[in-house]
Amino acid sequence: MKRTTLSLIAGTAALAAVTGFATLTEPAAAPGADTAKAAAVLPVERTSLLCPAPSSSDIAETTYTSFTPVTKGTGSDGTAELQSAPAESAAAGSAADGKKKTAAKPVLTPKAPGTPVTGDTSGGDAPALVGTAEGKFAPGWTVQETTQVAAGTGRGLLGVTCTSPDTEFWFPGVSTAADRTDYVHLTNPDDSAAVADIELYGKDGAVATTVGEDITVPPHSSEPILLSTLTDEKQDDLTVHVNVRSGRVGAAAQALDDKLGGDWLAPSTDPAGSLVLPGIPKDATAVRLVAFTPGDADADLKVQLASPSGLITPAGQETLHVKAGMTTAMDLGDITRGEAGSLVLTPTDRSVPVAAAVRIVRGKGDKQESAFIPAASPVGTRASVADNTAKGSTLSLTAPRGTAKVKVTASAGTGGGTAASKTYTIKSGTTQDVELPVPTGLKGTYALTVEPLTPVPVYASRTLTTSVDDLPAFTIQTLPDDRGTVSVPEADEDLTVLQKSSG
Repeated sequence: MKRTTLSLIAGTAALAAVTGFATLTEPAAAPGADTAKAAAVLPVERTSLLCPAPSSSDIAETTYTSFTPVTKGTGSDGTAELQSAPAESAAAGSAADGKKKTAAKPVLTPKAPGTPVTGDTSGGDAPALVGTAEGKFAPGWTVQETTQVAAGTGRGLLGVTCTSPDTEFWFPGVSTAADRTDYVHLTNPDDSAAVADIELYGKDGAVATTVGEDITVPPHSSEPILLSTLTDEKQDDLTVHVNVRSGRVGAAAQALDDKLGGDWLAPSTDPAGSLVLPGIPKDATAVRLVAFTPGDADADLKVQLASPSGLITPAGQETLHVKAGMTTAMDLGDITRGEAGSLVLTPTDRSVPVAAAVRIVRGKGDKQESAFIPAASPVGTRASVADNTAKGSTLSLTAPRGTAKVKVTASAGTGGGTAASKTYTIKSGTTQDVELPVPTGLKGTYALTVEPLTPVPVYASRTLTTSVDDLPAFTIQTLPDDRGTVSVPEADEDLTVLQKSSG
């Protein structure tokens, strides 16, 4: 037997031992034929979510709402749980007094996909939560954290969609002004410590910080970092860049104002040349756009409002010039003028990556409240948002680059009810506050699931409103793709790679 034949047998035997399924039978396909199959779209089997510590106020009332939409192809097994992540005192400061927060996590036990469940907690010692869903609860799992604070700095309604861990975040719209108390919360879900840098950028560029580098977040813990402890500079408009150098974290910014209430600011979508900020409330009394470009080139943006009748360019505010490495702000006033609207930012010439967010104020005088909308990713295949009420929820849909059809499903309620769906047509360049389907026999709160039926990009946000001591309290969450499925390539074994001439 020739050496080449021995080598072939030995190599094939080794491959069989490693793979467990290879055989000595030569594939029927001709040499060089492509034996790969199309990728299969399968439900994800595990999802991690991180919820920041809700408030340091002793009168805070917080509700967590968990929801998983029904997904085809999942098995019958699965679990979901939220566990406390104790907050350590950060070198840069903390939301409380440096003590560990040890409040018990809220009781929240999902029953089945398609039905939301809630858990409540109160006071200022509620910790951050680390959540894991597996099996049938993993695809599209979402958790909403909603907090009411009746008085004090940041009073009003604060809401945030608990986020997946990542390694980079952009937050345009934070502040170190005297009337603001802003934090960045970093939560580590893993068994090893994470190390992150926090960079601040203002109107003149990078802001010098004292302890913004090498911030260590211990395993399964959270660090609330007070931005005013990072620098002595007082600036109305800043951009925060969180860069995780080791491990991964979930990040959220909390902006608390002495007079205008407060809310969570979710990260802007990755810097891009064109951005959409969906769902500015029609009764907004003040809108402030904050933008930042991280590159070396200035950005010139065309500013448009996608209204119910189409794209509108606001007079006198047609463009925004954003200098490289600097944060720029523009007051847009009551730009919506009683109609639903979304901001659409596009390059006037060359495309330069930009991150952006808007701060929105509702109400008048001493009865004003504020919230934020970051630049958002499109809904994609599907997105869900929980904790909707029968009369206090508004869903805004916008299709800036083409007419789209969208299916919206209202789930069963936390206390009972039957799911209901409606289909909508969103004309190109418009924003619509749609009339929501309401579950039959609704009891409690419910979840909304948005599914585009056409390939046109659709952007969405949900506004929650309530009255807190006659204050028009509100909070807004965007609806990016829930990443509930993943493409998995399928391939057959191909032993032709082992063939060698014995001549």
